[in-house]
Order: sequence, then structure tokens, then C-alpha cells
Amino acid sequence: MKFTRKYIGIRYAAPLTLLLLAGGAQAADSGQEYGPDPELPEPQRGLLPNMTVPEPAEWGDMKPTVPDSYTITAIATDLKVPRQTLVLPNGDILVAEGKGGGKAPKSRPKDFIAGLIQSQGTTSVKGGDRLTLLHDGDGDGTYEDQTVFAEDLNAPYGLALVDDDLYVANQDSLVRFDYEEGQTEASGPPEVITPLPSRINHHWTKALTASADGDYLYVGIGSNSNITERGMAAEVNRAEIWEIDPETGAHRAYATGVRNPTALTIQPDSDELWAVVNERDELGPNLVPDYLTSIQEGGFYGWPYSYWGQHVDPRVKPENPELVESAIAPDYSLGSHHAPLGVDFSNTAVGGEFTNGVFVGEHGSWNRADPVGYKVVFVPFENGEPSGDPVDFVSGFLTGEGKTRGRPVGVTVAPDGSVIIADDMTNAIWRVTRDDANAQPAESATEAPSASSNEEATSPEDEPEMPEDGYAGDA
Repeated sequence: MKFTRKYIGIRYAAPLTLLLLAGGAQAADSGQEYGPDPELPEPQRGLLPNMTVPEPAEWGDMKPTVPDSYTITAIATDLKVPRQTLVLPNGDILVAEGKGGGKAPKSRPKDFIAGLIQSQGTTSVKGGDRLTLLHDGDGDGTYEDQTVFAEDLNAPYGLALVDDDLYVANQDSLVRFDYEEGQTEASGPPEVITPLPSRINHHWTKALTASADGDYLYVGIGSNSNITERGMAAEVNRAEIWEIDPETGAHRAYATGVRNPTALTIQPDSDELWAVVNERDELGPNLVPDYLTSIQEGGFYGWPYSYWGQHVDPRVKPENPELVESAIAPDYSLGSHHAPLGVDFSNTAVGGEFTNGVFVGEHGSWNRADPVGYKVVFVPFENGEPSGDPVDFVSGFLTGEGKTRGRPVGVTVAPDGSVIIADDMTNAIWRVTRDDANAQPAESATEAPSASSNEEATSPEDEPEMPEDGYAGDA
């Protein structure tokens, strides 16, 4: 197998960025703040924000970096924009593949400029609009069977399994497939449970998880803008986490003011809903922190009127002091513009210092001169809450020369302690295993990564494909 990754568009963003930023904020980046009580700088505003996407680089004979006593293997390549994964009861892995968005009109010069810069950091491979199933028949860690489980979907993203019901959050609807353990192909077309907001779809991804008892599904729905520049009418039913009854499709807003909830998960033991959220842009390189937080029923998390509790965003008019007063400060800052797109709680089988906490996939964002993110971090927990700075678990996607080899998205922790990571730039699935685990990791079945393409990739002569608006969330 070879990695499918073909690049088009602007090869060097930095000179263009420097030219465009002549009238924008130029303050030096300070250190990123992590944890429950970050020190927030004053907002910085200019004609244009800092915008940079690292130039793509090949893996060559390199692999991502993992801690000592762990091994990383590419278990699937040549995918069509993998986003999120789901480990099934028999150990099979489902992968949601697709690209969404693209309906948001570009009305300001910044929109066109940002689109050009963003286009450098995305694959040109056409989104698969499908679910791919990976099967390891002999349990040796090599997923020798790769089949299409379902196709003709609409930018599928979130995945959840409740008993014999497989749920998929497309960019425009929540659907259900019948599922039997060991099944390798859907038995028929999906049933639509409920439509999901999809007009404009500036933030298109629809994160998904099920409650611990399986009675409800939770879907994350991002805002239709950075900070209401399209008007509040465009934000109806947006920046929310919905609670959905899968039997009837009835839904309600479980939490609001959550700008772009890109991944959801349930905390073991407490059964609490947790999310990672991409916050707003254009207030400087160190505002506003993306975050990890528990989600309180009926809670309001600030967007658009305020951030990190009661920090008022002066751009939003009219103001809403009553809502600002009620805004909940998140549990944990991940740092600004890291663009977290994946989250899952660890388990004891992962081992080492990584048994109690969460893994977060950081896609990396374009809204800084110095890129951050581009890795999977582990946030340690103590007494059910985040405790301490994030620890790099999978890195090496961002090179020392400021180039990038890949971009993590979804993160899933399997019962056996392996950590599954979707990479939507390399178009691969990575698997991290502990070396002394009972199931020893297999040697990689892939060849050295290359920039080879398949029939879905465009040619160098084709026009650059603009990224979906906001990507999966300003990433």
C-alpha cells in the first residue's frame, strides 16, 4: 500500500501571507496557555489576521513519533479523506470518509485570501462519501481486508453503534443502518432519523456519540460563521449540541453557544458528555483558546457574545449581557488555533502514563503565523477532571522546517488499548500499540509514504480545489 496524497494550489504561503498582513496585527506570538484557567491576552485586530498553512512534505522513510514502548503503524492507506473512526465489537474498524461544506458564499476579500491559503493544507483527493471497513482476520495487527461498507452518503463524519443500530451523522442528516457483528457490507440503504442543519454549512462536520445507556444520541452542530458576520438568522439551530431520540427523531438543544463542537465522547464511570470545540478567529494568534470540556445540560458556552466565560467579544452587536452572565467557562484550554477534531477517553490497556485521561487529535489551524497543533495529545485526568499540561502522544506531522506531513482528525481508543488515528492529509489510518501488550503490533504493511495519486486525484494542471468552508472547523 502507498499513501495517497497529492498537493495542488499555492506551494508557498509565507511570502503571500507576509504581503497581505502588512496592514494586520503583527504582535509576536506568546506562549500557549493550557489548563482550566488560562491567562488570556488582550484581543488583537487588524485588516487581516495572521494566516499560514505549512507547506506539505513527504514522509519518506519517516513515521509519526510516539513515546518509548509504543509502536505506530499505518493500517490503511489510499483512503478518500478519512475523518472519524469507530471500533466495532469484533475489532473491525469503520472509517467515515468525505468532504463537506462549500455552500458558504465568499463576500469579503478575507474570505478569498483565507481560502487560497487554506487550500495548501488539504488533500486534492475527492471525498469518498462512504464508510470503509477494515478487518484483521488473524488478529496480528495487519488489517488485510479493506472493503466499502456503505457508499453514496453525504460527507459522513460522526459514527456511533448502539446494540444493532449503526448511526452515521452526514453533513445534512442523521441516518441509521442495521448492523450484525461481523457484517462487512450494509444490507440496504440507511434510514433517515432526522435532518440536520445544512444551509450554508460554514462548519459542516456533524460530530456524534451515544449516551451511556444508548437512549439518546448527541450531535455537534457548528456555527455558520466565525462571529455572526452572516447575521443571526443564519445561526438558527447552529453552534449547538443536539440531543436526539433515535426512536422518533425528536431533538432539542442540549447545550448552546458552542461555536464548533467537532468531536464528542462519553466519560467512563461518570457517563458525562464531553466535547472538543474550535473557538473563534481574528482576535490574535493567542485568542481564543480551543477547548476540551464537559457539557452541562442546558448550558450556554458563550458564542457569539463572549468567550471563556464572561470575556465579551466586542465585535458582536447588539450585546447580550444576560447571556454573557450565564456563560460557562470551559474545563480545559487546549491553546488557540490548535483545531481539535478528535477526542476519546483512554483505558487501562493503553498503559503507562496514558491510562487516565483523554486523547485529542489536533488538526492544526491556518489562523496563526506560527503553526500549532498537527499532533495527537494526551490530557491527563485526576478525580474525573483534566489535570496538568497536555503530553504529546503522536507527533512528527509538523517538521522542524515548518512543513507538514499529515493532519490528525478522529481519535478512537479500542478496548485492547490501541489508539486509532485518522489522517485526512495522508489519507491514512494510523494505529498506535503498546509494545508489551498481549497482541504484539505487526510490521507496517505500507511502503514508504509517497505522493502517489489515484484516479480521484486531480492533475497538477487542474485548477486548485478550494477547501470546504471552515474545513472541519477553522482547521
